[in-house]
Amino acid sequence: MSSDTPPPAPPVPPPPTQKRSGCLTALMAIFGIILLLPGVCALLFGGISMFEDGKIASDIAPLVFLGLVVGIGGVALIWAAIKGRRG
Repeated sequence: MSSDTPPPAPPVPPPPTQKRSGCLTALMAIFGIILLLPGVCALLFGGISMFEDGKIASDIAPLVFLGLVVGIGGVALIWAAIKGRRG
């Protein structure tokens, strides 16, 4: 009882991905920390404005929003530096 079909070929492993250098990871983390500073300032000034008036003043609201967006970008950059190094 022989069959004419050959056995299935073993799966081909994916090609190895190139890892980032440690210097690039460190630079990404440093720039991410620097980008966190505007986010901290936005939280500080927004919190002070809310504490004094009960709402964020309309003249600093866009600056608070911009600072928070930049801070979120810093968090994303730090996350990408850490996650990319493990992968």
